[in-house]
Amino acid sequence: MKPTLVRAKAAEPAPPAPDLYATISRVYDVALDPSRLEHLLDHWETALAPLRGEVSLNTPLLLDDAEIRAHFARASAFLDRLEQESEAQVDSLDALLAPLGKTAGLLFGPGGVVLAANAAALAGLGVQVGDRAQQLPVPDEDASAMLECVTGLLSPFGRSTALLRLQSLRDGQVLVLRLQRCQGPDGTPLVLAATSLLHWPDGFDALLREAFDLTGAETDIIAAMVQGQSLTEIAENRGRSLNTVRAQLRAILMKTETHSQVELLRLVLSMMDMVELTERADPGPRQVSRGVGGLPERPYLSITTLDGRRLDYLILGDPAGAPVLYMPTDYAFLRWPAPMEAEAAARGMRVIVPVRAGYGYSDPLPQRQDFDAALVRDVLQILDAQQVARCPIVSFGCDSFYAIQIARAAPGRITAIIACAGMLPMTRREQIERMEKWYRFIIAGARYTPHLLPFMVKAGFALARKIGKRGFIHAIHGNCEADLRTFEQTEVFDAMVIGSEAALTDTFSAHEAFSRQVLGRQNTDWSEDVAQLKGQLPIIYLNGAHDPQVPLATLREFQQAHDWIEFCVYPDCGQLVLFAKWRDVLGLLTRFLR
Repeated sequence: MKPTLVRAKAAEPAPPAPDLYATISRVYDVALDPSRLEHLLDHWETALAPLRGEVSLNTPLLLDDAEIRAHFARASAFLDRLEQESEAQVDSLDALLAPLGKTAGLLFGPGGVVLAANAAALAGLGVQVGDRAQQLPVPDEDASAMLECVTGLLSPFGRSTALLRLQSLRDGQVLVLRLQRCQGPDGTPLVLAATSLLHWPDGFDALLREAFDLTGAETDIIAAMVQGQSLTEIAENRGRSLNTVRAQLRAILMKTETHSQVELLRLVLSMMDMVELTERADPGPRQVSRGVGGLPERPYLSITTLDGRRLDYLILGDPAGAPVLYMPTDYAFLRWPAPMEAEAAARGMRVIVPVRAGYGYSDPLPQRQDFDAALVRDVLQILDAQQVARCPIVSFGCDSFYAIQIARAAPGRITAIIACAGMLPMTRREQIERMEKWYRFIIAGARYTPHLLPFMVKAGFALARKIGKRGFIHAIHGNCEADLRTFEQTEVFDAMVIGSEAALTDTFSAHEAFSRQVLGRQNTDWSEDVAQLKGQLPIIYLNGAHDPQVPLATLREFQQAHDWIEFCVYPDCGQLVLFAKWRDVLGLLTRFLR
């Protein structure tokens, strides 16, 4: 029986029916290969756009058919199995890297694609699975040489090993790479790259300070020595004289009761081994948001909610400072660029970042509970735990909806809302149609085909895992040069990749919680909620003129509908305005601190 279509009104003529079997075929393609999601997206737009044009925003479900639902359910099950097989494959590839221990190591496949990377490579190189050799933080000529070398090693007729000397753009350090041809679990030729970088375990600097009463500067010197820097290089990189660094080294030797640099390094490396062995013996999750580059690690704090769930949150900036609540969007961009976090600390800001239910280590919310209402209660409980009487909120993207709900739930407690790339209620079909296709795909799906959206979101998360976060950001922001420029800044890239680990890693996906938010009240007309805050507190929207979700025409409609809200539009920004204009954001927040 051919799938049927539910129309808005029985009396109206039905729009032309799309080729639903072609659509279903593409759904199965995505279930077997998430990289084909964009092909489905393009076909979906061709099929559904005419139907959306024939109905209102309040239409009954499109494609609400038992047969279609059954196909999507089967495709979802296929995608789950694919994810499980992919995780097993990752485990097998990780086994090839295991002998490298603390040494940063990568596995390259055809085309110079990074198929696996150990913790040292993730932290020291900022590399992600799915990146290409050309994207490693080395000069272009070094990247080209590495790609050429990898390509040669993958050939069965070439040499089997090679040695390269590269310079890291992250810290200027010289890296030595030993490349060797090897075989994957399925016999596929791969290239194993071992670098001269060593992994500095999370929290190890704190352990050294506690064990030997070292200062922060002294642990930094030890870390630089472990990475092979000479005392002269350390002095130059730290802007200190060589005599100062030598004096600090003498203090380190005295505190650690060692008698030479060799003995000191032997002690430190032994302690690193001990930490890694302890971590492997403890199967529990790490309790920190890891650091990379200039971004420091941050410990997760936890509370138990009133219904018994674990709920995590982070503190950025000054732990003893004036409180600021940060709502980090459903993509969980929990971290700020290193200079922004440092400036927040310098301004005396204690930035509280909730990790919502179903993200990171926060327990998922039972299906029977209202996600939106629970999120608001959870955030207020975190503020209670931090003894926050009043504070401003800074929100990212669609989290302006939750910022407004929190302010409504706690009158007088929120001093201001700074909504970066903020959304407001969408009351016209054109506001959805104007979005770039990735955003339209999700938002239109939530409005018109909500019963099918969870599969689409799950496939999107699987695609991000397969092509890497850099590839995914480039896919969804590909038509926004302003966002790509911002994203490719090292500090922004590090913050977005590390922060979003609460949403997606090689072994975890928050797609279910993501879907529940998109399908919640933010997908309805919540104009009355906004109106209730008129005159109650300042609300300031900071938007980019090139935002792929809120283009200028939509932004003008928002301004007309809510003329009491203050709007600031940046002509050189897209959706990542929070990270592009962070100095302005912190300046605004300073006005509303307690």
